[in-house]
Amino acid sequence: MSVWLDNLTTWLSANPQWLGLAIFLIALFECLALVGILLPGVVLLFSVALLAGSGVLSLWETLALAYAGGFCGDLLSYTLGRRFKHNIPRLPILRRHPQWVMRAELYFRHYGVASLLVGRFIGPLRPLLPLVAGMLNMPLLRFILVSLVAAAGWSVAYLLPGWATGAALRLPMAEGFWTEAAVLLAGIGLILLLTVQASLAGKQRASLLAGGLSLLLLLAIMIGWPHLDALDQGLLTLVQEQRRAHLDRWIVTLTRLGDLRTQLVAAVVLCSLLLLARQWRHLLFAGSTLLLTALGNTTLKHGFARVRPDILSEPLTSFSFPSGHSSASFAFFLVLGVLAGRGQGVRLRLAWLVVACLPALAIALSRVYLGVHWPSDVIAGALLASAVCGLSLTLCQRREVLPALPARLWWIVLPACLAVLGGMAAWQLSAALLRYAY
Repeated sequence: MSVWLDNLTTWLSANPQWLGLAIFLIALFECLALVGILLPGVVLLFSVALLAGSGVLSLWETLALAYAGGFCGDLLSYTLGRRFKHNIPRLPILRRHPQWVMRAELYFRHYGVASLLVGRFIGPLRPLLPLVAGMLNMPLLRFILVSLVAAAGWSVAYLLPGWATGAALRLPMAEGFWTEAAVLLAGIGLILLLTVQASLAGKQRASLLAGGLSLLLLLAIMIGWPHLDALDQGLLTLVQEQRRAHLDRWIVTLTRLGDLRTQLVAAVVLCSLLLLARQWRHLLFAGSTLLLTALGNTTLKHGFARVRPDILSEPLTSFSFPSGHSSASFAFFLVLGVLAGRGQGVRLRLAWLVVACLPALAIALSRVYLGVHWPSDVIAGALLASAVCGLSLTLCQRREVLPALPARLWWIVLPACLAVLGGMAAWQLSAALLRYAY
């Protein structure tokens, strides 16, 4: 397999005009029923994204091609399931592994639409759930809408790391960049690895481990941030290279979702619903996470008094470290991710957290894109939220595991929170378009 992969990347390096088609097809096959199980899609996608980032394709072209391929793979899988229905399990490979379809069907029947969003980040389920959705006659329009959302998060999660690595290798980075990047990535990777291992092993203190390790890395950044200048300058240059004038107002709309007013309204809605439903422990977890993250961010900002980048023509006068938008959005979406995963299997709980982190990551990256924060600012904000969330969850589970919210309540909480964020985004976008029109 490694020889075949080396040959493919060597050929694409010599024939870059085919790289766009390769990204589209690999994304399609990675999400295509049965084929995606056998294909080492993660490795392939990272490899072709690495080549794209070396100067062949822009970030937006790379993500768009992967997005289109993933969506087409979903649609083809759904069509196969809708067309052949109960003949699917009779295929030779599925006769040898009947548990594949049975497991996917169980997830789909139990979690419905959520299984298509979350299951996309669970390797063996990703190419089978659209097939099962077709087999069980999920309405086509509903499937398309869910798949459009799921494919967007998936393309960013799977293509962005490879593209960013390729772009960083292409640009002349300052001395010390790769050392600083390696140390920081090793720290984040260690947190993720140990947390996932503890969760899969059923350790009761997995949330304490995640919160404690996040706090330790945050402390390390607080001590060493003056020595991250090469990393900050390099990543900021890399992101600014991808700025497009026609995208700026959309990114501004996205970044507004992390504003204090927006996050405050969303937090009040969430906590009010939990209060009205008398879900005291869930309210304690959500309220303490959101409040302590906000207080911690304010304290650190004034304590470090770090100056923002001078990219804006009129730089902001407030302090930069850590990013309030990053910490607030990660705290809010991590709370939603934790509440969504209560009472479910460990893999699904972890997948919910991955899905929850994607919109928070988009808001955090928008701050670097707009040049109002250094990359280490948004990383510190995410670590602050992760630390507070993990420690708050540990406190709330000191005597017994935090139970799942009643299903009816959850399907009120989630749409209400998303409606608040969507309404605020629509209002901001309409205001921006009106200003642009005049």
